[in-house]
Amino acid sequence: MGDAISTNLFLVGYAIQRGLIPVSLEAFERAIELNGVAVEANKQAVAWGRVHATDPATVEQYVDQNHAPAAPPSRNLDDIVAIRAKLLTDYQDAAHAARYVRLVETIHSAERNLAPGLEGLAEAVARHAAKLMAYKDEYEVARLFVSDDFSARLFSPFEGDFKLQFHLAPPLISRRDPLTGEPRKRAFGPWVMTLFRLLAPLKILRGGPFDLFGRTGERRQERQLITDYFALMDEIAGSLTPENHSIAVALAGVPEKIRGFGPVKLRHMETAKSGEIRLLSEFRTGGGHPGVSIQTAAE
Repeated sequence: MGDAISTNLFLVGYAIQRGLIPVSLEAFERAIELNGVAVEANKQAVAWGRVHATDPATVEQYVDQNHAPAAPPSRNLDDIVAIRAKLLTDYQDAAHAARYVRLVETIHSAERNLAPGLEGLAEAVARHAAKLMAYKDEYEVARLFVSDDFSARLFSPFEGDFKLQFHLAPPLISRRDPLTGEPRKRAFGPWVMTLFRLLAPLKILRGGPFDLFGRTGERRQERQLITDYFALMDEIAGSLTPENHSIAVALAGVPEKIRGFGPVKLRHMETAKSGEIRLLSEFRTGGGHPGVSIQTAAE
């Protein structure tokens, strides 16, 4: 379909064909028409989902014949670092990216010298340090929305006259849900894009005394995660052995468990930190199995 959003309609078509949704096909297609957005494309996605429910081989054959397979993610350390260094430069600046590169180089050197023959630690750090260092705050959301890439992908699948609506929970003005205690999202109109254009260049304020958004508890915790991770990697670089190498790889990969945004991210953060404490205790006591390296998640 050329658009990942079509996955949703594809799955709906699959579910309708299997009788898993108590709505007729005619009613659902009528809903697509009433919505008035990418009508034919959405109907086609539903149809492909229905076909896949009864004849997956036909769908897979079509995909094989008409779409080149995506290139597998690079596992070359230099490529992994280069991609993320550019991301961090765009996210903040060249100094932010250089700090990241120095960390990976330090860990890579320690791995070669202190655990010769073993690998996986430098790659884990390369992937997960960048994840922590590019937390998605208000400046980053604004930058991504006003990017040329986003505009191209947004206007490609939609036709005709339409307007954008954003569902956001601004940290300084959002009310909390009385049942969950979590910030409630509100709908904002197209004018928010103007605000994003003004906000994106202000990323230079991130983490500084004039960063109003950075004073929230969530942003302070995200910055603390970066500080803690660098301190942890310093300890690993100085205490790495073949015996605790596998534990070091697991420690470097702890940020993978910190997912989501807002309250969801904070809950994952608490779980990840408790696991980190256990792993750090094992690392300091020389735990692990010599010659065994833990694989990190694929990019």
